[in-house]
Amino acid sequence: MADEHQFIEDGLQRSQINEFFEDELGRAGYGGMEVAKTPMGTQIVLKAEKPGMVIGKGGKNIRKVTTELEERFDMDDPQIDVQEVDEPDLNAKIVADRLANALERGWYFRRAGHTTIDRIMDAGALGAEIVLSGKVTGARSRVEKFNRGYIKHNGEPAEEVVDEGQGVAVMKLGTIGVTVKIIPPGAVLPDDFEIAEDADAPEVEQASASGEGVEDLLADVDDEEVPETEPEIPGDEPDFDESEVAGDDEDVIDEEVVEEVIEADETADGDAAETAEPEEEAEEPELDELDEEVESEAEDLVAEMEADDETDADDEEEE
Repeated sequence: MADEHQFIEDGLQRSQINEFFEDELGRAGYGGMEVAKTPMGTQIVLKAEKPGMVIGKGGKNIRKVTTELEERFDMDDPQIDVQEVDEPDLNAKIVADRLANALERGWYFRRAGHTTIDRIMDAGALGAEIVLSGKVTGARSRVEKFNRGYIKHNGEPAEEVVDEGQGVAVMKLGTIGVTVKIIPPGAVLPDDFEIAEDADAPEVEQASASGEGVEDLLADVDDEEVPETEPEIPGDEPDFDESEVAGDDEDVIDEEVVEEVIEADETADGDAAETAEPEEEAEEPELDELDEEVESEAEDLVAEMEADDETDADDEEEE
């Protein structure tokens, strides 16, 4: 058989054995079990509120349970060890069964939940949670939660530190599932820390102890001498090395060439402006000649119109 199938078989067998003990030892206050396989056989540790009822008179009940395990689950030489639970109110399985029995006897769910979780916290638990799911009060199923203290829901602490137990209450309207989670007292959580009272703290010097305030510190800064630096004068000629003389001559020649080019451009622009002025003066006489021609044409038209009027008047007189 492969390892994966073996793990599944072991988990299924464990859950079936747990259900068997719940049915057989429910009245004895069954509080859980631990199964360990050894070379001598299978070691089973039972936790119960009343170990005497588990063992029975003269060991009769424990022998009956051992025989049932061998026949039903095919276990080789099961060895059962019964341990008494020191504080039943801190065992999640026992508390869940008690709460389920209280609901079956007719307790109101809120009263039963608050009473149970108060007893858990009074026993010294760091935190507890009770979840009731099912048809609590009516035909519709719902979930009711009761919380106290500090509880872990995920991660390694939820598996290693938190004690979880389930119970079932069979009611007229249906079954109600009961889940109880308890963090026992003294549990070490990864986010816990301790404050060392006897630790020696290093002494810290404060400015107020010496009697100096902010104003005194600022005054001390103003009194400090600031080194004076000589300002640079723009007119001063910097010192040149002999190696830089040749490079300076080339810069002077380049500047002279640029100045000549600029002067040539300015003279060309001046000549262009002078040539543009006579052209404007020549355009003025042409405009005067046009005005004279228009006036002469207008006088001729007026004379023709007067002559036509005179001829028309003579024709009318002859008629």
